[in-house]
Parts: sequence; C-alpha cells; structure tokens
Amino acid sequence: MPMKLARTAFAALTILFLVAPLIAILPLAFTSSVILTYPVPSWSLRWFEELFTADAWRRAIVNSLIIGTGTTLLATVLGTAASLGLRNRLLFFRGSMRTLFLLPMVVPAVVLGVGMQVLLAGFGLTNSYAGVIIAHTVVAVPFVVVSVTGALAGIDERVELAAQSLGAPPATVFRRVTLPLAMPGVLSGAVLAFATSLDEVVLTLFVAGPNQRTLARQMFSSIRENISPAIAAAAFLFIAATVVIGLIVVLSRSMLAKRR
Repeated sequence: MPMKLARTAFAALTILFLVAPLIAILPLAFTSSVILTYPVPSWSLRWFEELFTADAWRRAIVNSLIIGTGTTLLATVLGTAASLGLRNRLLFFRGSMRTLFLLPMVVPAVVLGVGMQVLLAGFGLTNSYAGVIIAHTVVAVPFVVVSVTGALAGIDERVELAAQSLGAPPATVFRRVTLPLAMPGVLSGAVLAFATSLDEVVLTLFVAGPNQRTLARQMFSSIRENISPAIAAAAFLFIAATVVIGLIVVLSRSMLAKRR
C-alpha cells in the first residue's frame, strides 16, 4: 500500500512538473493588461481579438494552417509508403534504412535548416510555400514512420495472406485490409505531423520569406521585439488545437475499433 501511494504521488508530481509552465502562462491569455504579470488585474478577450484582427497575426494563422495542412498530407503519404516498404523482410539493410528515415529527429535543427536552405535555393523554392512545406515534411515524416510502423507491426499477416488466397489483388488487399487495420497509426502520424509543422520555427527562419511567416515564427519575432499577452493567447490556441485534434483522433480510433 505505501509503495502504491508513493508511485501515485510520483506520477502526480511528474504530471505537475510537465504542465506547470502551461498553468503559469495560459491564464495570462485572458488578461486585460498589456504586460505578462500576476495578479491578473481583470479578465478580457482583447488579445484573442487582436490575434484575429491584427494583420500580422491573422496572416500568420492562415499561413500556419496552409503549411500545416500541406505538410500533414505530404508527410502522411510519404511516411506511410516508407513504413510499408520497410515492412518487407526481404529488403536489404532494412534497419539502416529505418535509421536514415529517423535521422531528422536527431539532427540539430540549425544544421538541417542550413542544408534545406542550400538545397531549396538550388531549385528556386526558397521564400515559397512549397519550400516551407517540403522543409517541414522532412522533420514530420519520421513521426509518421514511427507511428505507422508500430501499427503495421500489430497486423497479423495471416489476414492479408487469407485475402490474397481468396484472389484479392495487392491493391485490394492494401485498400480493404492493410490500410483499415493500420488507420489508427496513420491518423496518429498525421496529427504528429501537423503538430510538428505548427511548432516548427527554426526551419521556417531559414527557408520562409516574409509572406510565409507562420504563427510560431510570429511568436518568436514578437518575443524578441515586445513580450505581449498576445503570445499567451497564441499559445492557448496552439494547445487548444492540439487537444481538439487529439480528441478527434481518439474518437476516430475508437470508431474504427468498433467497426472491426
């Protein structure tokens, strides 16, 4: 009993340690003051209004949605295809190739940013939406690969073999058997890809132009120029969007599980 209480207390302290910064900053999104300070003089939605009325913030939100959506679609397709290919046991150096796909997760963002800037400049894609989407996709694909690979590992290959033995072509097996079973992993990977794009600032600084300023980059610039409660409001939107998308994925996975 004492050990169980100790584990519970340790888990509670760990959770508190992780969410303490959020607890500290999120209430300031509703302050009426022009500075980030406690106690809050009065509650107001003025900073959320500024996010959607000020040209710089509004354009940053739209850019983040455009780039995040493009990154999610591209990373999900590429990551799922890569996971399917790495599933083949006859593939030579499969472990090494999987490591290569995961390298962007460990390479310093500055090094990756410089490399992406040089590469995209050669194709004339710097200062463009396509260039930013490609750069964000590079760091988002590993998360999709990890998620989808885990989902594919849980699929009983005998189910696919049974479909093939009944005359189903490979495309039909993938569409009617493999993809539905792996869909929870695909959805989780897509959410991680969108969150990665939404939060990415270093690569954006290297490859984006003034017309591709994302919400994360706008927050970074605002911190350097003037610490405004609008940053707390933007952070609140970040977290709210992540929670909503996470709930959608959980509900989708639950519905898929019930259908199966």
